[in-house]
Amino acid sequence: GKETTNFEVPFFSRSGHPVDLLLSAATRCEQDDSVLGVVCVGQNITELNRDKVELSRLAQDLVCLIDYANAPIFGIDNAGRVNEWNRKAMEITGYEKEEVVGRRLVRDFITDEFRESVSEVLDNALEGKETDNFEFPFIAMSGQRVDMLLNATTRRDTTGKTLGVVLSC
Repeated sequence: GKETTNFEVPFFSRSGHPVDLLLSAATRCEQDDSVLGVVCVGQNITELNRDKVELSRLAQDLVCLIDYANAPIFGIDNAGRVNEWNRKAMEITGYEKEEVVGRRLVRDFITDEFRESVSEVLDNALEGKETDNFEFPFIAMSGQRVDMLLNATTRRDTTGKTLGVVLSC
């Protein structure tokens, strides 16, 4: 008498191929409420599961491409906090990813004389107005100014909603 919804069961097709089914099981009762059996309703989710695995693989490939690119790539969220920081950005600035993620990019890492112009470029990118080749003076861990020529690209989710900005050479 306890119904179960949405559990996956691996099956083999008549030809011997594996099939993933998403099942729901409901009690089948007589008119006097005595249990007669179980009714299962299933949906073939084999392709959906394959697509999920492929999307996960592609996402991991993109993470590796960003992380191991031979150019600094970093990003901010809608509030201007660093949320991406690749290895080249670490090498150039001296900051490890853990030291910058969550901190405010403009306030904590941009020289005073460029804070306003960098803020404007980032605000524009957050509004969908991307900028190519702007000078980005960064304060490295050593305290020295590091000049970078970057592009500010709007980062969006699958619905088109702005998530932040990606900065890359």
